[in-house]
Amino acid sequence: MTASDFPDYPFTPARFEVRPGIAMSYLDEGPRDGEVVVMLHGNPSWSFYWRHLVRGLSDRYRCIVPDHVGMGLSDRPDDGPDASPRYDYTLQSRVEDVGALLRHLAITGPVTLAVHDWGGMIGFGWALTHADQVKRLVVLNTAAFPLPAAKRMPKRLSFGRDSRIGGYLIRRFNLFARGAAWMGTRRSLPADVRRGYIAPYTGWKNAISTLRFMQDIPLGEGDRAWPLVAEAGRRLPEFADRPVFLGWGLRDFVFDRHFLKGFTDALPDAEVHAFADADHYVLEDRHEVLVPAIREFLDGNTVDKHRLDGHPLPRD
Repeated sequence: MTASDFPDYPFTPARFEVRPGIAMSYLDEGPRDGEVVVMLHGNPSWSFYWRHLVRGLSDRYRCIVPDHVGMGLSDRPDDGPDASPRYDYTLQSRVEDVGALLRHLAITGPVTLAVHDWGGMIGFGWALTHADQVKRLVVLNTAAFPLPAAKRMPKRLSFGRDSRIGGYLIRRFNLFARGAAWMGTRRSLPADVRRGYIAPYTGWKNAISTLRFMQDIPLGEGDRAWPLVAEAGRRLPEFADRPVFLGWGLRDFVFDRHFLKGFTDALPDAEVHAFADADHYVLEDRHEVLVPAIREFLDGNTVDKHRLDGHPLPRD
């Protein structure tokens, strides 16, 4: 697969060795002296999810959009004990990878984090040690805290997380990416766009990360991702002094009103755009509205207008 195989994706991804023998694919679009927007996707999507926003921002903003390891156009290493190279498909690995990419690109100044799905936990996990760099937040159908008490774990996720049969079917038949492409929107996606979400994960090897993400969902203290997600949730209110944009598809069966409330409770001054007719892939359902709204939000909340810790933020 190459970038030219996908609709509305006129980009030339770059690659770098994020870990020995493992290459990460990423987009770096826009002026090198532009304000940096880091866009982090979730499961089972990839940088393709952000394509409309990249096109809507990259004339002015520098858009950094990785494909997490095992996703999109990045490498798909095995995680078996004898694998070489071997990758540990955990939230901590994802957070480390984001840090490695930004160091590789020498991005040490302020960034805007744009996050969706697992991108929220990855992005806020990185922000725990880089809070002074985060000047704005764009948050779309995601989490940065454990499952809310009022929310039940969806059975469709438990099928992959906790069932060996479910895990086999997800890898053998690419069920998660296929299901998300058909059921993750209210509007019917064109066939080539659906293929854009499904194709990277066709085949047993290619689907490894879609399953490992599900198996890494933290529900309790015994889960590997729990300490990081619990700490992110505890510290989320610390970001309330920054401009925050919340864009939400209310038909999402996972990141529903309970998760939106979690963010509005922690970030009460956020600008909220919630859509009763949009689903999990909210940028597919409502990109015509969201992209200009996000652009207006960024343009109206510049570095010079907002300070962190009482000091002006430096420019890159």
